Amino acid sequence: MDIWTVLLSILVIIIVYLHYEYGKVKYFEKHGIPHNKPWPLLGNIGALLLKRRSMFYYIQDLYNLNKDAQYVGFYDFANPTFIIRNPKLIKSITIKNFDHFVNHHAVVDAEMEPLFGNNLPSLHDDRWREVRNLLTPAFTSSKMKGMFKLMLNIGENFVDYLVEDSKNKPLEINSKDAFCRYTNDVIATCAFGISINSMKDKDNQFYALGRKATNFDVLALIKMLCIHNFPNLSKLFNIQIIDSKVNEFFQKIVEDTIRSRDEKRITRPDMIQLMMETRANETLSIQDMTSQAFIFFFGGFEASSSLMSFVVHEIAANPEVQKKLQKEIDEMFKKTNGDVTYEAVNGLVYLDAVINEALRCYPIIGVNDRVCTKSFELPPTLPGKKPLRLEPGDRILFPVYPIQRDPIYFDDPDKFNPDRFIEDPQGTLHSPAYMPFGLGNYIFNNYFKNRILLLIVLKFFSGPRMCIGNRFALLETKVLLVYLVAKCQLKPSKKMRMPLELSNAMTMTAKGGFWLEIQPRKK
Repeated sequence: MDIWTVLLSILVIIIVYLHYEYGKVKYFEKHGIPHNKPWPLLGNIGALLLKRRSMFYYIQDLYNLNKDAQYVGFYDFANPTFIIRNPKLIKSITIKNFDHFVNHHAVVDAEMEPLFGNNLPSLHDDRWREVRNLLTPAFTSSKMKGMFKLMLNIGENFVDYLVEDSKNKPLEINSKDAFCRYTNDVIATCAFGISINSMKDKDNQFYALGRKATNFDVLALIKMLCIHNFPNLSKLFNIQIIDSKVNEFFQKIVEDTIRSRDEKRITRPDMIQLMMETRANETLSIQDMTSQAFIFFFGGFEASSSLMSFVVHEIAANPEVQKKLQKEIDEMFKKTNGDVTYEAVNGLVYLDAVINEALRCYPIIGVNDRVCTKSFELPPTLPGKKPLRLEPGDRILFPVYPIQRDPIYFDDPDKFNPDRFIEDPQGTLHSPAYMPFGLGNYIFNNYFKNRILLLIVLKFFSGPRMCIGNRFALLETKVLLVYLVAKCQLKPSKKMRMPLELSNAMTMTAKGGFWLEIQPRKK
């Protein structure tokens, strides 16, 4: 261990200790807000740092501290953070009072890490609105149809590769790794205009650097916590999460793609094309474009592949679900004479239900956040208590995973039951308690399908900060499942831990990984 690491560690301990000693950890006790007793120095994050428990199970424990409370407390080191338990209050915060909670908490410094700091989720206030309005047209139905055609070829080739490998004997795969390769190829094509086959070319640079950028190990977690809690200190020691090689690689891809399209007058239905069309207004620099394309890649590579892993696991683990889904997809192929169309795929009702149920059971964004930007009064957390005044800079969390597993809102919540989205689609899908992509995602996507209406709403209402790429993520998931379920019989591998448990990682994933057994389907 070098001298700088030792000095930095000592300095961090001293600063945290001073914060602690000045009494910030008495905040919840003073206001009568339910909370766990904090550890010295670490507050309530000790169990997470030591990886004693999954972050999502731990948030669920906090959520269950008091079932009558509208919100409970959590100390991020010595910083009080509010976990909002009431879905109606979450809806009020994220939609009705959105102008008080416009921003997410900034994880990194944009000057130090422009690749992460300048992308849409990290942007604040007017700059976020500007870029959001700019990128929204990339995810309209017409743009989705164009990208759908690009996805189809990748999806069919991916599944055919698995079928070929499983002809002689059942194929056992690490499904998370395999689906990362599929999403890598989809994003490379739909965002960057690059054709890659990551199942055949397993060590391609696009995949290797993507894996490196999305692999948040213990060191990355420590860096994130340091940047989050001690930004000035992190800046002084130039602490960064993303390797500079990753930034250089993606920036070169964007520059080369733009130059090639300008020279050859190439037009493609992808994100880079949309951003190129804005250059006349000088809204986005090359670095800005790289940041938006990268976060699109980051979300597609990691979050979408995780969603696919959970969905396919539940299909494999529930034969009755698989059989019902096979029947629906077989009928689709029969009706379209084997021609898979955008309308046909989006018309698969049971497939939608299976994906929605997987998102309920395993919301990839299991915890969401906001930062107070204007003074706001929370109602009393418990009867007899006083309202609480939030000030700019105060942070709140939305415990998506615990809410979607709460029997108050969903009957038999630990059972994988897609039929709940068919029996009561409006009550379930549009419930304030269902928010896998952030509250408002289905409200906006379903009721403002018209591009002009959506832009008007975003301009004047500012729009909840739901995931802008949710339609893309759902579409690439559907394409994969249509071919995989049509051509393969799926079973959990013997390596798969049953029943599934969440790992102690900071991301939503299975303990022991995802393991799948594949056989060509006998028709």
